[in-house]
Amino acid sequence: MSRRTHLAAILACLAGSGLTLYAVTRTWSLAVEHRTGLSDLSTARTGADQQPWLVGLAVVALAGTGALLATRGVARRLLGGLLALAGAGVVAGAILARSGLDAGSAGAGAALWPAACVLGGVAIAAGGMLAARHGHRWAAMSARYERAPAARPASAPAARPASAVEPADNRAAWDALDRGDDPTA
Repeated sequence: MSRRTHLAAILACLAGSGLTLYAVTRTWSLAVEHRTGLSDLSTARTGADQQPWLVGLAVVALAGTGALLATRGVARRLLGGLLALAGAGVVAGAILARSGLDAGSAGAGAALWPAACVLGGVAIAAGGMLAARHGHRWAAMSARYERAPAARPASAPAARPASAVEPADNRAAWDALDRGDDPTA
């Protein structure tokens, strides 16, 4: 169950961010200005024109999704809460943009793209809530290659550790890496 919720949260946030980014770049309204003696002037307005911060929230959600993979414990839960807030912001922004919108001649896109943006925000919020609720139980990235710094007296000069290998012995260098020793330290 834990692995399934982890995957569901990541996919929901990725899909929601992608859908939101795509939906805000589509035409939400089309204003036609009738000019006497000239051809009519059509001005297409996208969701990003209506609410520019929707793009920013979608990018924040996309970056937060990547950070969900790299964090663990309480940090992951806090990040899930922030993703849920970002999703709620996307939903609110899309609804606000749609409520003050005169669709004009935009056709079906006037209703479709704001609704897609709302769905993207709901997906981001759902993924964030999953991470906030279950994130502390998910597996974390491996700490295999993290090395604690060696304690040395302040007056002692820096010396190579005994486990360091000379670069000429390639086989020994690879064996040291396999053991987890850093030959460059």
